[in-house]
Amino acid sequence: MSKSPSSGRQAMRLFLARFWPHPLAVSKKHVMIASLGAGIGLILTSLLSHWVLGELNLWFVAPVGASAVLLFGVPASPLAQPWAIVGGNTLSALAGVTIGQLIPNPAIACGVAACMAILLMFQLRCLHPPGGAVALTAILGGPTVNQLGYHFVLTPVLLNSLTLALLAILFNNLAGRRYPHPLAPEEVKPSPVEIPVPLTRADLHQALEGGELLDIDEDDLQALLQRAEQIAQRRQTAKA
Repeated sequence: MSKSPSSGRQAMRLFLARFWPHPLAVSKKHVMIASLGAGIGLILTSLLSHWVLGELNLWFVAPVGASAVLLFGVPASPLAQPWAIVGGNTLSALAGVTIGQLIPNPAIACGVAACMAILLMFQLRCLHPPGGAVALTAILGGPTVNQLGYHFVLTPVLLNSLTLALLAILFNNLAGRRYPHPLAPEEVKPSPVEIPVPLTRADLHQALEGGELLDIDEDDLQALLQRAEQIAQRRQTAKA
């Protein structure tokens, strides 16, 4: 049975409507904290890059800027934790330098370096999206970066990553944010909470607006809560 033209148009309208940007559920306080922290972090790391490279290398500033957005804008994300930025950027730089020396063709080298960087980050639990750009910078960064060779991994990549991570730890905690975000194994975990009333998307949006930005959409969060509730119900049924 074929779909009617009206249903096809409705599906197309719904699809196109998804491109409309939804408001970010975050408090104004955390917007200011994120902007100020990222600005200070980039000033420090840019000065370090200028000192090490002898110039302000735009190829390297770009991934550091992306790291700053994660560490100060979305500090609760697993992609923004200290080990993610330090390990992710450093391993990616190592992959980029190594592949760049082994493969003379830049286009092929970039693809292989990005592939290796992502594999290493997944394996060592330090997935950090700007790491992909760091791997490409090691290949396309120009004569200054190429002359550094493996020194590029230590300075400025490791040095800048450590500086940004330490600043994020200091700044986020002074601002009242828990960072690093995951709880330690010995820390007390939240007790199970019984919710006697159904939660709507509007409820979740309002709750998220009162804190820092979380890297999840309200609809996805609601679906996650529903799946968790179903799992809990099956667990209770199995015990009975």
